[in-house]
Amino acid sequence: MGKKTKICFVGDLSSTFIKRDYELLKNYFEVSLIEPPKKKLEWLKYAIVFAKKIKKSDLTFSWFAGWRAAFAVFFSKLYNKKSIVVIGGYDAAYVPELKYGAFTNLKEMIPAKYVYKNVNKTLVVDLSLKKDIIKNANVSGDNIDYLPTGFNLDHWKPKGEKKNIVLTVAIASDMQRVKLKGLDTFVRSAKYIPEAKFIVVSVKGDAKKYLERISSKNVELVEFLPENELLQCYQMAKVYCQLSLREGLPTTLCEAMLCECTPVGANVQGVKTAIGDTGFYADYGDEKATVSMIKEALISDKGLGKKARERIERLFPEKRRREGLIKLISEMMP
Repeated sequence: MGKKTKICFVGDLSSTFIKRDYELLKNYFEVSLIEPPKKKLEWLKYAIVFAKKIKKSDLTFSWFAGWRAAFAVFFSKLYNKKSIVVIGGYDAAYVPELKYGAFTNLKEMIPAKYVYKNVNKTLVVDLSLKKDIIKNANVSGDNIDYLPTGFNLDHWKPKGEKKNIVLTVAIASDMQRVKLKGLDTFVRSAKYIPEAKFIVVSVKGDAKKYLERISSKNVELVEFLPENELLQCYQMAKVYCQLSLREGLPTTLCEAMLCECTPVGANVQGVKTAIGDTGFYADYGDEKATVSMIKEALISDKGLGKKARERIERLFPEKRRREGLIKLISEMMP
C-alpha cells in the first residue's frame, strides 16, 4: 500500500465492537483517536481538536451517525478528506411508540441527516439498516455498503456440558430498554418453564427493579459480568434468547451462538440474519409463542447448537470484516 493512510478514528473504545475496529485498523494504517469528552468543559474545545486532527489525516472513520460523526464529516469535507461512518441501529431507527431512534427527536435527527447526506461512505452491519436510512433520512442509499461486524472464533467457543439455562444479555437501566430488548417477555416466560434457570445479564436501575417485580423464582438478574465470566455463561447456557423489537446485528447473540447456544429470537431484522435456520422464532412480545419456542430449544438435538456456531463462523468471522475494511479504505484513497 506504500505510504500508510492516516485515519482519524472517532469512537468510544468502551464498546468492544468499536475497540475491535480501532485495533484492527491500527495494524494496517496510521490511526489517531478522538474519544468522547469526559468533562463538559472539554466540549468547548472539541471542534478545535477535530479540526487539527482531521487536517493532518487522510480519512475519518466514525462509529454512529451522531454529533461526533457530524463533526468528523463536516471537517472532512472542509479539508477535502474522505469519511466513513458505521451505523449500529439506533442511528437509523424511527420507533415512535417507544420514542426510540435518532429520527424520533430533532436533537439527534439533525446530525444523523447531515451525516447520511454528506458522508462519503456509510457502512451498515445489517442490510435492514440500509432500508431504514433510505426511508428515514430520505437519501438514495448509493453510498451505503453492507459490512457486518466480525467475531473472534477462537475466543468465543464452547466448553464443557450445557446446563438447563436460558440466557439473555442486554444493557438496560430503564423501561424503554426493557421493552426494546423484550426483557419483560423473557422474564414472564420463565414461570411457565420452572425446570430451567433464566438469567438476564447487564440490567440495573429502574429496569432491574421492574424485572424483579415480575420475576418468578427461577429468574436471576445480574447487573454486570466481565468478559471472561460472560463467556462462561454462554458456555453453560443451552438456550440464548434475543427477543428484541429491532436489532442491527446483535453482538451477544452471535457470541452465544459461537458458544453453541441454541438461539431463540424475535422474527426481526438482524436477529434473522444471525440465526437463519439454526434456531427458533417467535413474534416480538408474543409470550405464549416465546414459551413454546424456548421449550422446543431446551429439548432440541445437540446438533442445532453446533449448526449455530458453524453459521457465525461462516458468515461473520473477524477475517471478513478485516478484509472488507482494508479493501474499502484502499479503494477510497488515491
